[in-house]
Amino acid sequence: MSKSITARRLTAAALTAGALTAAGAVSATAADHDHRAPRQRVEISAVQYDSPGRDTRSNRSLNKEWVEITNNTRRAVNLDGWTLRDEGGHTYTFRHYRLDGRATVRVRTGQGRDARTDVYQDRRNYVWDNRSDTATLRNDHRRFVDSESWGHHRHGGRH
Repeated sequence: MSKSITARRLTAAALTAGALTAAGAVSATAADHDHRAPRQRVEISAVQYDSPGRDTRSNRSLNKEWVEITNNTRRAVNLDGWTLRDEGGHTYTFRHYRLDGRATVRVRTGQGRDARTDVYQDRRNYVWDNRSDTATLRNDHRRFVDSESWGHHRHGGRH
């Protein structure tokens, strides 16, 4: 009888150890997901800094250069007074614009009629440098919100 009790105890111990190991693996996996960088409320979600095709400076070509701003929350955000700026000092200021929750707006370089999904800088020259640049978004209090860099001047969180 003692062999039977010992076998049961060893089996129970092995099952318990296996369950604890599996629980630890699940916890570690869940913990890994919790350490991902949280999404910002409003962020620069994409940049098309090199207008596709030849750079002809036509309005059509200028408008193929853009920066996307995304609101990751459920609530609308008032972007009135927010700025989008390049390293060269070109600045676009949002005027009377409200970005809906879970929505994206493209800030296009050329001229056009502002709409819910597209706003225009009304420029006649390109803004974003094809080799390297940084797009910086600031709120109406001039506080850093987000930036996106490309090329050899990657500054990673330069404010």
